[in-house]
Amino acid sequence: MYDQIPVPFVVRARGEIDLDTAPRLHDDLVRALAAHREVVVDLSGLTFMDCSGLGALVQARHQADRQGARLVLRGVGRSVARLFELAGLDHHLFPGPPPTGTVARPRARTVQRRREDPS
Repeated sequence: MYDQIPVPFVVRARGEIDLDTAPRLHDDLVRALAAHREVVVDLSGLTFMDCSGLGALVQARHQADRQGARLVLRGVGRSVARLFELAGLDHHLFPGPPPTGTVARPRARTVQRRREDPS
C-alpha cells in the first residue's frame, strides 16, 4: 500500500486583479477551497492588484480558516506586499514569516527634511 501525499491545489493569478477581475479570483478561490484542504495562490504573474483583489484574498483567508483549510500565498511581488502592508493585512495574510518565494516586505524609510535657515 502507498500513502497518498496531499498535493496542494494551485491557483495562478496573472495580469491585473482589479474591480473587473477580482470576482473571478474570488470565485476560483471559493471553488478551490471547497474541494481541497490546501490551496496555494501563486501571485508571481501579477502586474497590478487593487483593493478589490485584496478583498478577494481576505475573504478566501476567512473561508480557509472557517473550514480548517490552508491558504498559502506565493510569488508576492513588492507592490502587492506593499498593498498588504499599507492595508495593515500583511500579518493577517502572512501569519508568521512570509512564505518561501515571496519578496521580503519593504521596510519603511524615514525621510528627514532640512529646515531652511530663516536668516
